[in-house]
Parts: sequence; structure tokens; C-alpha cells
Amino acid sequence: QVQLVESGGGLVQPGASLRLSCVASGSDFRAILNINAMNWYRQAPGKERELVAAFSSDGQTIYADSVKGRFTISRDNSKKTVWLQMNSLKPEDTAVYYCYAVGLHIYWGQGTQVTVSS
Repeated sequence: QVQLVESGGGLVQPGASLRLSCVASGSDFRAILNINAMNWYRQAPGKERELVAAFSSDGQTIYADSVKGRFTISRDNSKKTVWLQMNSLKPEDTAVYYCYAVGLHIYWGQGTQVTVSS
């Protein structure tokens, strides 16, 4: 069994920062070791889930146009952990943020709510 455990969401004012974390855990150590990609998606109310930040196959970072220059994805492959540093948050960043991982299977986290409001 593999779980993606996210943390770091919350309610902040516009212009603030948050750092999301996601770590793969569980009892299936073989499956965890085989995780080779961890990325971030988000889903705003009434909208489809969208890719926020990811790593390409050659390790380059990929960002949605709406977050370029404000969000930074980073990872520690050895610890099966991925982070999303979010700066200069805007109300339109309000969404549930999901961690996504690929290995032997596709895994999704339970989501963490990010609300940006004054």
C-alpha cells in the first residue's frame, strides 16, 4: 500500500507564501522505491484538475503559465518527497492541491486546501 501524504495548505492573504509538502509512505516499500515522478496538480471549484508543476523526464521543471515565476517545485528522490513553494499567492490560486506520483501504479494524494482571500 502506498499513500501520498500532503501538508502545508491553509488560508492566507493575497501576496503571502505557502509551502506544500508531499511524501510517499506506506507498507509497500518496493512500490515506494519505484516511484519515479512526483508532481503537483490543483482543482479549483467548478474547474477541471490542472497540472501546476512537474518535472520532465530529463529533470527540467514545468509550470502552468499562471504560476510561472511564483511557484517552485523541488524534490528529494531519495526520500520520495516533493515540495511546492508558492509565493505571491493570488485569489485565483485558491484550489485543492493534489500530489501525483507515478511508479508501478499511479497514485494521488488526498489533497490539501489552499485558500487565498483577504
